[in-house]
Amino acid sequence: MEKFELHTPSFRGEIVIGEGAAAERLPALVKGQKNFVLTDSRVYALYPGFFAEYFGKDSLFVLPEGEKSKTFENLGKILRAMTEAGLHRTSRLFAVGGGVIGDIGGLAAALYMRGISCVQVPTTLLAQVDSGVGGKTAVDLAGVKNVVGAFFQPCEVVVDPMFLRTLSPREIKCGLGEMVKYAALDREIFRTLKENRDRLTDLSFLSSLILPCVQHKAKVVAADERETGERKSLNVGHTTGHAVELASGLSHGECVLWGMLLETQLAGKYGVTDSAYAAELCSLVRDALRAQPVSRLNFSALGGFAEKARSDKKNEEDGNICMAVAKSEGKWTLFSLPFAQYRAGMEAIIAKIGEQFPL
Repeated sequence: MEKFELHTPSFRGEIVIGEGAAAERLPALVKGQKNFVLTDSRVYALYPGFFAEYFGKDSLFVLPEGEKSKTFENLGKILRAMTEAGLHRTSRLFAVGGGVIGDIGGLAAALYMRGISCVQVPTTLLAQVDSGVGGKTAVDLAGVKNVVGAFFQPCEVVVDPMFLRTLSPREIKCGLGEMVKYAALDREIFRTLKENRDRLTDLSFLSSLILPCVQHKAKVVAADERETGERKSLNVGHTTGHAVELASGLSHGECVLWGMLLETQLAGKYGVTDSAYAAELCSLVRDALRAQPVSRLNFSALGGFAEKARSDKKNEEDGNICMAVAKSEGKWTLFSLPFAQYRAGMEAIIAKIGEQFPL
């Protein structure tokens, strides 16, 4: 079991990682206040005994699973349920689920009575290595991901790998996408993944990388809580990845992999990313994309995805498309292009990949 603090200007919270973390921490965390538990239909169906054991007397709200639930309408329903449950400023919200539950649950906690205590209990690989840590909360609006939200740090993040045993292969691959992102930012994670290319679907191996990924993110968030500088590095692959996600319907992590592949090649073309490193990173990304189950992209349907990148919240006011890209091993930089150049570059890369697909 590993425990460490994430100390930001706004809050000092604790992160607990390891098998049995939920059993060790939840009994103490549920005591002493009214609690409100948010989860989704899949997690609730998989772990009825877990909810009965730790939250048997607490108010429970179950959302339908999936990104489609991350809406203003559902946020309003959650806040209404919290009000009807008679929660106070001393109450606590437990977000038990993947990235969607963590995002909308954290935002509900941030808004209710201007902020109540929140505990994140991430249950997917993606949420355990990335979205459950760092205090980003959000809902989607008008077809734009995470465009409305707040920075709101949880008092504790409880990361227990026991939840990963029920993940589907696609959900494991989704988490792998974010882990490869950390490889693009951290030398040791990069080298570990490269040396274990044959284990990219091995859950025991991937579980061993949760701690270094979370430690990397915690270090970045502590230095830059509100994404004015270093935290922008955590968006590697995400500008184009979000656009592909909106156009294709693939999982977030898979789309981050596609975003990294496309943006790294574009950055290499403009001399922003070292060419030898770009080839090495793209090779690792391709290996991750080949991991089962393989999703075939309809490249003809992606012709207009560049338009979706225009609405990304990371872009600049001058209309340029802004991307965080790996520059060399363990280093990153911001890279922006006028929309016309971005679109032309992406279309050329996609045409070339389409001829080589499957990768």
